Amino acid sequence: MPNSTQSHVTIGTLAKKTGVHIETIRYYEKEGILPHPPRSPGGHRLYREDDIKRLFFVRRSRELGFSIKEINSLLSLIQVGDYTCAAIHDLTLQHAKEIKQKITDLRKMERVLVEMAAECSRGDIPECPIIDTLFEVNSLAS
Repeated sequence: MPNSTQSHVTIGTLAKKTGVHIETIRYYEKEGILPHPPRSPGGHRLYREDDIKRLFFVRRSRELGFSIKEINSLLSLIQVGDYTCAAIHDLTLQHAKEIKQKITDLRKMERVLVEMAAECSRGDIPECPIIDTLFEVNSLAS
C-alpha cells in the first residue's frame, strides 16, 4: 500500500505531465526502466514524484537517441551511485560518435534515394527505375 503522506498520480496524469504515452509507460515498466508502481485499492497504478523525474530522464535520453539498454545502464549506475562524471562524459562522447556515424549513413541513404528519383521519368507505365534499383543486389553499396 502506498505511503499516504506521499503524493501519488495515476498513469493518465503521469502521461500528461511528462508527455509520454500511457502504452510507452507500461512498456518502460515491463522493461524495468520504471519500477512497477503500487496500486490503489481500485487497482490503479500510483506514481510518485520520483517516477515523474525518472520518466523525464528517460524521455530526454530517448530524444537524444539513447537505447533502452543504454538508459537502463545509466539508471542502474545512478541507482547504486556507482558512477563518476568522467564515466558519464565518456559514455556521452561514445554515444555522440555513434550518432555521427548514423548521420553519415543517413546522408548516404539520402544521396542514393535522390539519385534513384533522378532516374525516374514519372511516367504512367509500370516500368520504374526506382523499383529496378531496389531489386538490385548491390544498389546500396555505392
